[in-house]
Amino acid sequence: MISVYKIDDLDLKILEELSNDASISVPRLSRKININASVVYSRIKRLVKRGIIRKFTILMNDEALGFNVKALTGINMDSKLRDNVLNELFRIPGVTEVSEVTGRFDILVTMNSHSLDEMHQLISERVGRIEGVQKTETFIEMRKTAREIPIPPKKQE
Repeated sequence: MISVYKIDDLDLKILEELSNDASISVPRLSRKININASVVYSRIKRLVKRGIIRKFTILMNDEALGFNVKALTGINMDSKLRDNVLNELFRIPGVTEVSEVTGRFDILVTMNSHSLDEMHQLISERVGRIEGVQKTETFIEMRKTAREIPIPPKKQE
């Protein structure tokens, strides 16, 4: 069971700033929110220790790396071969995310490729040939519109 920790307004401010730019230095962050750097550092350390911050990461520009095609593939599988299907999916270059879901599919796979031909090859020759995969349906991303998700406000006690 996951522990739920209380966080205050300062923690929320720090989380919001880090979600906008995880590479910001502690001194710069402390100046931005007008709090002493040692306090900011200890708060970040505590948020990491409690598991509220799981990791600091980057967001890559897939197009700049030549990955011009993104697809979501819904997969129905033989549940007895679930582990094999999951393991084999992560061996496929271009697979970035695998989610087990409810609904008409058992799994949704997010994949990137350089071209439609490459995507076709990944799906038909790699995904479709995994032992346990029964059916696939692929959705090619035509355009993506995203927004930053704000940190939710603290619940009133």
